[in-house]
Amino acid sequence: MAEPIVVGVDGSTPSLQAAGWAGQEAEIRGAPLRVVYATLRWPSYVPLVPQPASWGADVEATARAVLDQAIAHARAGRPRLAVSAEIVDGGAEEALVAAAGGAQLLVVGSRGRGGFAELLLGSVSRHLTARAPCPVAVVRQPGDGDRGEIAVGVTGHPDQEPVLDFAFREAALRHAGLRAVHAWTQPVATAPGEMQPLVYDVDGVGAEEARLLAESIAGRRENFPDVTLTERVVREHPAKALIDASAETDLVVIGAHTGMSAWLGLGATAHAVLHHARAPVIVVRH
Repeated sequence: MAEPIVVGVDGSTPSLQAAGWAGQEAEIRGAPLRVVYATLRWPSYVPLVPQPASWGADVEATARAVLDQAIAHARAGRPRLAVSAEIVDGGAEEALVAAAGGAQLLVVGSRGRGGFAELLLGSVSRHLTARAPCPVAVVRQPGDGDRGEIAVGVTGHPDQEPVLDFAFREAALRHAGLRAVHAWTQPVATAPGEMQPLVYDVDGVGAEEARLLAESIAGRRENFPDVTLTERVVREHPAKALIDASAETDLVVIGAHTGMSAWLGLGATAHAVLHHARAPVIVVRH
């Protein structure tokens, strides 16, 4: 059986939208869906003080109602989708990281109440993208129709291979086109200490950036012959380029670094895209 997709829900509208999107994604991938509701047995976490052995009846009834709602959203139009649901003990951050073990994708809404209230305000999103053992999908809004195209941000750095591989596979699964977006604002130093000119040939630099994009995705056309690829090189901030692309595509795929740099935050581009994208965003660590 395929690895599951995990979606975290808390009863808020965005989390239920995320459940519906996760159900669609599970169907596309032929994967089971696992719906998770995270809650503490006590209203707040107290270090070194053990939690009670069970949830109260009211808490469990509320959780079950939320899970039933989420399952209904996930299965809407997909009655045969394999869905499981469970209440897990703990705060949203650690509980979702643990639940994502062995998953191929973790899905969360853009905001919510309780454990998910801070999702795009820093703490939970930063924690999940730094610690989740799989790519993380943030469903800011599910989009207003099937446009048949997804977008991926291309930096041109060699460590971005997992991001590009994921984007091509996703496009192939969806039978969708792939828009590879590479944005630049000025020439980039290619060696430590290299000085960049104050005046430069814009057309020449643009041509060099286009070559960089072509080299970054070279070879994948042969591996994914059915994916219609569009190369887009724009002279503007990468965040704006990807936010603009999100208004015209069904999904945006971006990368985030692992290791120590991940603990320092997502980076300005990823942070801006997660806040302002008009389509779901999948963050792939690399």
